[in-house]
Amino acid sequence: MPYDPSNVFARILRRELPAQFLHEDEHCVAFRDVAPQAPTHFLVIPKAPLARLADAGPEAAPLLGHLLLVAARVARTLGVAEDGFRLVVNNGAGAGQTVFHLHVHVLAGRSLSWPPG
Repeated sequence: MPYDPSNVFARILRRELPAQFLHEDEHCVAFRDVAPQAPTHFLVIPKAPLARLADAGPEAAPLLGHLLLVAARVARTLGVAEDGFRLVVNNGAGAGQTVFHLHVHVLAGRSLSWPPG
């Protein structure tokens, strides 16, 4: 899927839209979700223009691993790592992806049932 540089997350990365940043490094940012689905809900997004997980090739493996490590680090910082948190990556419209910039949802602070959705 072609990447659209006008998507909301690309605009957040360019600081055209505000976000409550929790983490930033050379590869990614983490910020609070504006429509939280749990008491703690933040997103981790790469700075690289990647629309969906399915668009990633083998060369993206270090970046994808970094996103997960950052998710865990921020969860620890927010004090939710020990009680548990859920990571969600929606891939494509059929899976609920509405912003086509790869992002990892991190949800915590309430009981999360299974199966989701």
